Amino acid sequence: MTTSSAASFDVEAMNQKLYEELQRLGKGTETMANLAANRMNVRIGQTPKEQIWALNKMRLFHFYPQTPPEQRKGIPLLLVFALINRPDIFDLRPGNSFVEHMVRQGYDIYMLDWGRPGPEDKHYDFEDYSIKFLPRAVRAMQRHSGSREFSMCGWCIGATITTIYAAMRPDDGLRNLILLTAPLDFADKEAGPYNKWLNTEFYNIDELVRQYDNVPGEIIDYGAKMLKPVENFVMNYLKLWDNLDNKAVVESWLAMNTWVTDGVDFPGAAFRQWVVEFFRENRLMEATLMMEGRPVDMKNIKASVLNVIADKDHIVPNCQSTTAMDKIGSKDKLLLEMRGGHIGLMVGSGASKRTWPQIDGWLAKRSESK
Repeated sequence: MTTSSAASFDVEAMNQKLYEELQRLGKGTETMANLAANRMNVRIGQTPKEQIWALNKMRLFHFYPQTPPEQRKGIPLLLVFALINRPDIFDLRPGNSFVEHMVRQGYDIYMLDWGRPGPEDKHYDFEDYSIKFLPRAVRAMQRHSGSREFSMCGWCIGATITTIYAAMRPDDGLRNLILLTAPLDFADKEAGPYNKWLNTEFYNIDELVRQYDNVPGEIIDYGAKMLKPVENFVMNYLKLWDNLDNKAVVESWLAMNTWVTDGVDFPGAAFRQWVVEFFRENRLMEATLMMEGRPVDMKNIKASVLNVIADKDHIVPNCQSTTAMDKIGSKDKLLLEMRGGHIGLMVGSGASKRTWPQIDGWLAKRSESK
């Protein structure tokens, strides 16, 4: 009788498990159908803001304060992302937004959107973005905020651009510079797949730019995904499939996928310069990068610098950021290594518990009006 009873119990448990799995698959199938039919949408970049300035395709946004005036920091913070992808990654979605977090801490936040370049913008290079366009956005922010001093946070290529700005405009009010996964030193040609790909003789940058004018965002996106093909083309969708019955996971996946697939073309002249003068010739680190007829020398940087690197960054190897600390002339500078990847550093599940508080803690001490 014991054996019969145990067998009966096992069958009932198995039936219950099967029933639960069928229910889960039913919900998952409905979710997948809605995803395939584009009936599920998640808005990104929802923190309330206003546009205060525009130039060509570029726009400057100001996020509305959410704290009483007496609790606000005295120094505004300007966010600058790369020339590729949208800056909404700073403000991905409620509960997973660096902007939302910092606004609630009393920071006066501004964000620069480079826009989408057209064929007429193919001649723009890093000199245009770093010391022609960015300074104009800075002046618009200074007028709007009423503060000459400001902080700036650059991410990825945005960190390269803000570093150039800090070196070329050290006396224009920049008090604090935050660099996130900053590609600055390309001396190690074996560090990361990008260095190997872009330095090969078979990578014809001139022909690529000639064919496209601006390098399509789809090519940039494909190249980034090929750094980890299994994770990006297989595991990413398996994770979604395994969690189709979990609304929170699906919405989080959809928000990130919305941002990732919304690529921006890389202006032709800037891309050629990125490959030749940065990756191949390492001119920024060698202080031979010329702009306005003079070299860009990081020893001229006076602002306090927080250089944040990610321990699992497969896009910008740590050596491209860490060695620059010796070149930066600032007296007040800190290298901070955090857990995470190139993007997950700032929007991953642990970003709100690890990275954001560290940035806030460092910046708060340096953001009071003098």
